[in-house]
Amino acid sequence: MKNTALSDKHIALGAKMVPFAGYNMPVQYEGVNIEHETVRNAVGVFDVSHMGEFVLRGPKALDLIQKFASNDVSVIADGKAQYSCMPNGKGGIVDDLIIYRVNAEEFFIVVNASNIEKDWNWISSLNDLGVEMENLSDQYSLLAIQGPKAAEAMQSLTNVNLKDMVYYTFQYGTFAGIENVMISSTGYTGSGGFEIYVKNEDVNQVWDKVFEAGASFGIKPIGLAARDTLRLEMGFCLYGNDIDDTTSPLEAGLGWITKFTKDFTDADFLKKQKEEGVSRKLVAFEMIDRGIPRHDYLIKNAGGETIGKVTSGTMSPSMKIGIGLGYVTVDNSALDSEIFIDIRDKGIKAKVVKLPFYKK
Repeated sequence: MKNTALSDKHIALGAKMVPFAGYNMPVQYEGVNIEHETVRNAVGVFDVSHMGEFVLRGPKALDLIQKFASNDVSVIADGKAQYSCMPNGKGGIVDDLIIYRVNAEEFFIVVNASNIEKDWNWISSLNDLGVEMENLSDQYSLLAIQGPKAAEAMQSLTNVNLKDMVYYTFQYGTFAGIENVMISSTGYTGSGGFEIYVKNEDVNQVWDKVFEAGASFGIKPIGLAARDTLRLEMGFCLYGNDIDDTTSPLEAGLGWITKFTKDFTDADFLKKQKEEGVSRKLVAFEMIDRGIPRHDYLIKNAGGETIGKVTSGTMSPSMKIGIGLGYVTVDNSALDSEIFIDIRDKGIKAKVVKLPFYKK
């Protein structure tokens, strides 16, 4: 089990620690609902240092990314980031990822913790272009400072104008006394904020200064459990739950990051799938009757036939109802379709809804 550079801080703060993707991670401090509301209404800090970071450099770096990424990276300028996924050559997904364009010959890529080795091997297998690859995953820590008060709370720590940063852009600047820190206006909560990439040896200083600066704004440390409820309220996919090696981007509703303006792994397969149509779709649903949907619960139709399976589910802290994502047959995927979640051998009524669940 690996620790992050901040594990001792979490333990000292009384966090409940659990194994996650090979790391010892804080799942909660005060409780999921309190932490969730802190991010929705004020500002909270996640240690997500388990995430993986790769750098690709050289004149053919863009060509390599265009080969493995479903999205068209040629459209983003320096200082911009883009969400994408990597098709696996068999119609499924190796991983979803964020690609940051530093300049025309340098790209910074962030991948999921559980897939670091798999992703590295996959990209390496496609790298017949002489692109220099560097795996920085064990050298970097990552803090996600999220919430509507994040910019105001953190402005005293940096020379970068945080409130004017556009979503999915990034800048390098001084942050908490450390120079050349990458500050990114990304995050997985839907409540705004920043992600701070910093070397392991500097992250304890950054953590302390972040909490000093945010004290008057009600800043709190937030665990992975609230990260999951926050992302689910927005309908963001989680790798290993909603997408994996068996799900296509089109089935998962990720057609918007699947661009046929270029050639890429599985482009022909996915183009054909788009033309012919998929047989199942990832849908969002809200519970009509009382019940909390959970991963792998069966989804049935009114006749009791199994039509799919829940991939993510929870009791929404913001809305106080059960919400979830799941794959169902296309016939049952239309908005307002009535479906039934199999909870303790009972069909509990739900309906298909439009994302996001949580509207600000």
